[in-house]
Amino acid sequence: MDSDDESFDEHDSGNVSSGDDDFAMDVDINNPRDRGQQEEDYPFEVLTTEEIVQHMVDCIKEVNTVVEIPATTTRILLNHFKWDKEKLMERFYDGDQEKLFKDAHVINPFRKPSTINKPKIKKSGTEDCEICYSSFPPSMMTGLECGHRFCTQCWQEYLTTKIVEEGLGQSIACAAHGCDILVDDVTVMRLVQDPRVKLKYQHLITNSFVECNRLLRWCTSADCTYAIKVQYVDARPVICKCNHVFCFECGENWHDPVQCRLLRKWIKKCDDDSETSNWIAANTKECPKCNVTIEKDGGCNHMVCKNQNCKYDFCWVCLGSWEPHGSSWYNCNRYDEDEARAARDAQEKFRSSLARYLHYYNRYMNHMQSLKFEHKLYASVKAKMEEMQQHNMSWIEVQFLKKAVDILCQCRQTLMCTYVFAYYLRKNNQSLIFEDNQKDLETATEKLSEYLERDITSENLADIKQKVQDKYRYCEKRRKVLLDHVHEGYEKDWWDYTD
Repeated sequence: MDSDDESFDEHDSGNVSSGDDDFAMDVDINNPRDRGQQEEDYPFEVLTTEEIVQHMVDCIKEVNTVVEIPATTTRILLNHFKWDKEKLMERFYDGDQEKLFKDAHVINPFRKPSTINKPKIKKSGTEDCEICYSSFPPSMMTGLECGHRFCTQCWQEYLTTKIVEEGLGQSIACAAHGCDILVDDVTVMRLVQDPRVKLKYQHLITNSFVECNRLLRWCTSADCTYAIKVQYVDARPVICKCNHVFCFECGENWHDPVQCRLLRKWIKKCDDDSETSNWIAANTKECPKCNVTIEKDGGCNHMVCKNQNCKYDFCWVCLGSWEPHGSSWYNCNRYDEDEARAARDAQEKFRSSLARYLHYYNRYMNHMQSLKFEHKLYASVKAKMEEMQQHNMSWIEVQFLKKAVDILCQCRQTLMCTYVFAYYLRKNNQSLIFEDNQKDLETATEKLSEYLERDITSENLADIKQKVQDKYRYCEKRRKVLLDHVHEGYEKDWWDYTD
């Protein structure tokens, strides 16, 4: 930011970059040998916090060489346009600059100073602060280009409240009532004296830069402070230095083969419905007449629907009308009655969608839970690798175990996502092929998991090694077949969805 950049250059950015681990404990979703090809297909950079700040400074300088306005004003304009330089340039030169600056809540830097409010200095040579209503010499008063001036103490307290308590960085407005002009970086760093508040402000500015910039995204792994920078936005996997792999477009763990929109829909449905659906399936039935869900809260099987527009009397056991039951409520023997059978058929149809959802949800959660357990395998595998080296095997020769766990985790992640894809998929010939591929991969994955959990001894070492290698190669092949088939379906428009 030229001379105005000192607020970022001379202070810590507020984050600490995480280091690399010798033995990665995260799930390596992508095959490591495919990473070079992947980065060539979808180029991206992993940035430290300091590099993020420098990237922000470079963006401001690049725009400033063209528009030639104060760097702090340029930053506010860029933030207004979500750091889209081309869009800012287009608006800047469309002839309506006054509206541009007004929309961005900054004073037009090309406006003549005579049009700005002058300080109201009294005959005593002092000014009144409109917040604390005390009089101060002009040297103890400060303000923005909008002309609103307040004492330094009031400014400090106002900015500290906005930064610390409200968590505002980019959007701190003038302290004057009804004024929406934004406070620039230099003013904040000049007025705030507490180093902790300054650090918090720098952190907020850096975070806002990443959050607003569509070509940047924070790594979604917990406690990681790296960010990913891309050349264009796409639903593609990116790999952070912490080994976490996620989709750049939606930020979720890499979810091939399901698309972002379906995954978001599925996550929302699971958050809203999973526990409720399981309870409903176990504890309730629907009224045969109006389909209102009813819970049985007593021993009597004579049910009366409490829907004010229904009031239907029916039997809880057979779901038929209560009238033919007479006084035999305790021993329902009406299972073959046409009305009862029709009611049961109607309820079965009503619940089929619930049963279908629970089928896919339970399998999705099963693989998610297994994937969490697989994380523990890395620790046990490390111990097994050390044990195998004591059986006259070199370090390179024992790497097959870590490779096997990597592939096992890849397969678990893929299988988990296939159940989301399958839930929204309409049945056709290609979906049957997909389900066969899914079944083959699932069977092989479970077998590989079984092999890896066996005890390794000097007697079975050679046999286990060969079985593990054969099985993880087969899993890798079946996973590729499944993903290739799904992506071919995307290209040839094979897939129809229930949504």
